[in-house]
Amino acid sequence: MGSNIIELKNICKNFPGVVALDNVSFNVKRGEVHALMGENGAGKSTLVKIITGVYERDGGEIIFDDRAICPKSVHESSQEGISAIFQELNMVPHLSISENIFVGQYPKKNGVIQWQVIHDEARKMLSEIGLKLDVKAELATQSTAIQQMVAIVRAINTNAKLIVMDEPTSSLDTQETNTLFEIIRQLKEKNITTIFISHRLDEIFEICDTVSVLKDGRYEGTYEAAKLTKYELVKKMVGREVNQKRRIVECEKSFEEGYLCEILHAKWKNKVKDISFSIRKGEILGLAGLLGSGRTESAKLLFGCNTLDDGEIFYEGKNVKLKTPRDAVKRKIAFCSENRRVEGIIPNLSVEDNIALVHLPELSNVLGGIDKKKKSEIANKYIDELMIKTPSAKQKIKNLSGGNQQKVLLARWLCMQPKLIILDEPTRGIDVGAKSEIEKLIHQFSEQGISVLMISSELEELVRNCDRLIVIREGENIAELCGEDIHEETIIQKIAEHHNTGEGIN
Repeated sequence: MGSNIIELKNICKNFPGVVALDNVSFNVKRGEVHALMGENGAGKSTLVKIITGVYERDGGEIIFDDRAICPKSVHESSQEGISAIFQELNMVPHLSISENIFVGQYPKKNGVIQWQVIHDEARKMLSEIGLKLDVKAELATQSTAIQQMVAIVRAINTNAKLIVMDEPTSSLDTQETNTLFEIIRQLKEKNITTIFISHRLDEIFEICDTVSVLKDGRYEGTYEAAKLTKYELVKKMVGREVNQKRRIVECEKSFEEGYLCEILHAKWKNKVKDISFSIRKGEILGLAGLLGSGRTESAKLLFGCNTLDDGEIFYEGKNVKLKTPRDAVKRKIAFCSENRRVEGIIPNLSVEDNIALVHLPELSNVLGGIDKKKKSEIANKYIDELMIKTPSAKQKIKNLSGGNQQKVLLARWLCMQPKLIILDEPTRGIDVGAKSEIEKLIHQFSEQGISVLMISSELEELVRNCDRLIVIREGENIAELCGEDIHEETIIQKIAEHHNTGEGIN
């Protein structure tokens, strides 16, 4: 037997307009705990889905357990000895614990399911990892941590040689995480390999032997965890080399006194623990942090998608309650989601209809219909102003490039004369030329007095564009940078320093 349990050779995967994986190649050794790291959009989930048969690859080869495989379903990958435990567990909550462990492979005698055998075997397997449970209880009655453990036992029961764990600790507390890590160590002793995905750096260095990093769908490298510092890992995740890019914001602007918007000591579930920041009129404020730091969740508090558990929001000097996106829109707050295909565009509607969506109440005529002429005029105005490349306003938006889809979303919000625009990953999945155009538009908004809250996983993008930057980790502020202090090396250093102090670690 070779020393590698799985070898990935030039794996490619394309989606419409997006290269998700570009010739990714690396190996995972038998019995090791191998971390797969990368920021949003790096290609981690796509790669895992190819390994586990959810997606078919467009190119490349997978060698598993010394032979080539091409799983076309989760069932096929399971038969090969590959099992996955996703953040959203693929369990059957209303079946018992023991039924979940044996689902699809119940032992039978003369065609009759041997329930006593199932329950006895389930108890035995759970006791081997230190759990004593009522195996006849519904899985839904158990904590997320217990459900995770049951999923692992099920994987062991299918004779898995490789278990992929995608963010397995996201809903676990410290004790539960420690229990999971002990189980992973037991798997290692049995020569069962784990591919471990987590946004928590401390977990990577505690449990993993090896780290492979993906960046923008490409393989960046594989490293021994023990020989890698947290600073070096962050640096590899956010960019191969840190270059001090020329800042578009050449000098600090002058702003009116006071703030358009302030969010103070915000708390929401376990994602936002204590975040505070303020935005001045016409300011471009950036939120920097690794995946899972709470950037998007904080932004959604300002748009009413999430509602504060604690803390306050002040807008135009008044304490406001933003319980729904409608509350935010009434105050002329706009939001462009990081996932424009799911939460932004309506793919089968025209460019014109997508632009007019927020503005429909103003386009209604006295008979309750839509003033089509006015709608067309508005759409064409913004198509011209934002230089949206489309054959006509009637073209379906799904046929446009990613950059032009993003411009349509910006046009939608400009219709309402916004005071604050929240941009979550505004240039993800679009080409370099389109990125430059989007960034120019952001600066035009600022010059017009529109405030911009900008979230990006690309540090150079934040460096180029922001007047001020808040660095957050695990739902808390850890630094504020202004003007010429904003550069990539400093941001990476702040994140790494904070990890090294041990503060705020779950």
